[in-house]
Amino acid sequence: MTTSVPDRILQRLDDLAAVLASRGDARALLGLGSVGVDLDRLDDHSDLDFFVIVDDGAKQRYLDDVDWLEAVHPLAFSFTNTVDGRKALWADGLFAEYAVFTLGELEGIPYSPGRVVWRRDDTPESIAVPSRPLPVPGSSSLDWLVGEATTNLFVGLHRYRRGERLSGMRFVQVFVVDSILAIAGQLGLASAPQQDVFAIERSAERRLDPDVVPLASFAQGYARTPESALASLAWLEQHVDVPPALVQAIRALAR
Repeated sequence: MTTSVPDRILQRLDDLAAVLASRGDARALLGLGSVGVDLDRLDDHSDLDFFVIVDDGAKQRYLDDVDWLEAVHPLAFSFTNTVDGRKALWADGLFAEYAVFTLGELEGIPYSPGRVVWRRDDTPESIAVPSRPLPVPGSSSLDWLVGEATTNLFVGLHRYRRGERLSGMRFVQVFVVDSILAIAGQLGLASAPQQDVFAIERSAERRLDPDVVPLASFAQGYARTPESALASLAWLEQHVDVPPALVQAIRALAR
């Protein structure tokens, strides 16, 4: 019988916990996101997001040497992507993004509440809940979000007209869309709270009715930045007060 991907992911995390428990310098394994407290989101496309908590002085060994990862399954690729962590692909296709912290370091960083997969007896269960609060989604004022959206439409279209098509696309179809997502959340147009406080685009399709927030029209692709800008502007005009001077300038640039 073939094991499902979610089951393999959870087993991989349990196997990592067993390896860490056998080492004298590891303190805990904390699952995050869909392998943490949000297990209902775990599916065939999930990866393993986790923190490894280690003794003082052990952190660099865990970052420099991936033998503890290889102990559960051979790796196909890994690289250091932050000063605290790495990304790794096992040969069987499971993917991990992880960070290594000491207990003292963990107390100084914000993170989403996690699930303690394993902990040493001298490590508190409370590590599952961050000491520092996360940023609060929707804390920016509506006026600020509207200002960001409209000025980014204006700047993005100027970049596009200058021939900077990629930069223009990013302003109009990424930065502006992020602002629209935040505005939609503040206006109560989303069916569920923002999934990831660090990435507003996560699960946008599940939270927003396409008839109410037509994302596809806001991001029509590299060659259709003016059309995307007009669609975003029309949505903004429908839902919020947009400065008339910017409306006029944006429409002129998009023609």
